[in-house]
Amino acid sequence: MVIEQIYTGCLAQGAYYIVSNGEAVIIDPLRETAPYIERAKRDHVKIKYIFETHFHADFVSGHLDLSKATGATIVYGPNAATAYDSYSAKDGELFQVGNITIKVLHTPGHTMESSCFLLIDENGKDHALFSGDTLFIGDVGRPDLAQKAAEMTQEQLAATLFHSLRDKIMVLNDDVIVYPAHGAGSACGKNLSKETVSTIGDQKKNNYALRADMSEAEFVKEVTDGLLPPPGYFGMNVQMNKSGYDSIDLVMKRGNSPLSVKAFEAAANETGAVMLDTRNAQVFSEGFIPNSINIGVDGQFAPWVGALLPDVNQALLIIAETGKEEEVLKRLARVGYDNVLGYLEGGFESWKLSGGETQQVDRITAETFASDLKKDTIVIDVRKPGEFEAEHVEGAINIPLDFINEQMASFPKDKSFVMHCAGGYRSMIAASILKSRGYDKFREVAGGFGAIAKTNVPKTNVTCSSSK
Repeated sequence: MVIEQIYTGCLAQGAYYIVSNGEAVIIDPLRETAPYIERAKRDHVKIKYIFETHFHADFVSGHLDLSKATGATIVYGPNAATAYDSYSAKDGELFQVGNITIKVLHTPGHTMESSCFLLIDENGKDHALFSGDTLFIGDVGRPDLAQKAAEMTQEQLAATLFHSLRDKIMVLNDDVIVYPAHGAGSACGKNLSKETVSTIGDQKKNNYALRADMSEAEFVKEVTDGLLPPPGYFGMNVQMNKSGYDSIDLVMKRGNSPLSVKAFEAAANETGAVMLDTRNAQVFSEGFIPNSINIGVDGQFAPWVGALLPDVNQALLIIAETGKEEEVLKRLARVGYDNVLGYLEGGFESWKLSGGETQQVDRITAETFASDLKKDTIVIDVRKPGEFEAEHVEGAINIPLDFINEQMASFPKDKSFVMHCAGGYRSMIAASILKSRGYDKFREVAGGFGAIAKTNVPKTNVTCSSSK
């Protein structure tokens, strides 16, 4: 028996490849299916099943392309209705894979079809739980994403999740390994651990939502408290996973279209496409095409595209580092952004050589920020509320990047301000958006709060602030 976790850091997502005696299953595959197919060929095994823990909201699964390529059956838990051929398993149903057995545990609450898959080894022993978004390491799935589909409130879904966890998961042996669908960085939970593997016993001890003495009312209150609105693209990804989508090969071929500077500029003017610059933040700050938005492909690229461009049908034009165009297309496809019109051939350098107009971001070091800081300096921190509350520059204003489009009016257009995030990735995204909206009177701090924290700039936290 082989169990391999295939973890994709930019999505904080875990897919699983399991093999026993010549047969394999894939759990929660990403959209690009070639790696799974190639791995199975290399191992001389047949992919028999594709198990989906639920209708994913934060990425487009590769189940359709994988099933077409291998003949594997797509398996969901109960209550899963799809527009394509799939099998909706019964609670407790068993699936034989080589010498092991996969048991379906229906665990509604995150969504109503949410299910976990319990792997029973060759000796009949419960070995591992593939917990999807029902149970994370240190957290549980948020109960607000499926309200409309389930015709339930988030509190009702949370109560349903409470019983799923206690009736199906907490009764398992402490040594059963837990393999979740996500880790830290995913918007599918509130405070996911950086760890991506645990055990039932460890989670009973350390996961706040699995406390033995916790009442249903306490669980509902704690799980629903502090939930931020989900990214706008989530609903569209759910629909794609339910109804189907274009083959990733077609999507890649369509978007992999080099455009001359003239053609790129014409497309931008005529189509209303967003110019998405995927270069490194520092490189972008030194020169970029006016009105382009910077989201660096080497960071949490796909989730930020989804958070800031909520319509997956939005037309896109790509500006990338030469040689990284296909990587950008692949990462966009993972979250359903298939409408890429092409990319700038030769990248930004070709634009600059053609004499095209360019802009820059006034990026300063943390040391310059510290030396220039005055009492009346407006400091805007675009980190998440939890990061801000833990520690921030004294007097700073928190406007999370997640909600920049809704809170644009909170940025002063007629006054100078300084902006930062944790390390410079998010603040450069914010800077590019502000520049595209006509904001010019700001500076952005390279290295973000991580660099600022090493200076003598006065810092505080919410507890300190409220106690004064």
